[in-house]
Amino acid sequence: MLQQSIHSSPDLSFKTFSITTISSPITTIRSKIAAMEVVAKDVRSAAVRIGGGVDQQRTDLESVCGKVSAIVSGNAVVVFTISGCCMCHVVKQLLFGLGVGPTVVELDREAAGGPILSLLHRIGGGGKAVPAVFVGGKFLGGIETVMACHINGSLVPLLKNAGALWL
Repeated sequence: MLQQSIHSSPDLSFKTFSITTISSPITTIRSKIAAMEVVAKDVRSAAVRIGGGVDQQRTDLESVCGKVSAIVSGNAVVVFTISGCCMCHVVKQLLFGLGVGPTVVELDREAAGGPILSLLHRIGGGGKAVPAVFVGGKFLGGIETVMACHINGSLVPLLKNAGALWL
């Protein structure tokens, strides 16, 4: 008799009803998330497309590469930064503290800052794009590489060989 009263209880039928009701919105949420992932993928691929076609992309990339190459080859030490970036500040202070006067390019204040930032992201292997430090015309790396070179004692010889230090 007790068992029959439990089955006829309104609470149990409500619980059964609510579980079915919950599974439908969960399915809807999952499909919306899948749709958002598709949209995000489209946005990322659209963001990669700069300009009209493949030829335009190649021309833009060559132009940006040429600009970066000219800056890097014409200066002993170049640091690409974004103003307000704390790690960029650390790298600049380290170099200034060693007596180096690096050429600092703040990408958020450059007309071609966005494409240069994308190029640096590629050069850096997909990691953080800034700070990007070039010594003697060659890409040294970001904050981790610069600090590692400083700690192991190889930074000063690199700077001397590049003509940035006369110690």
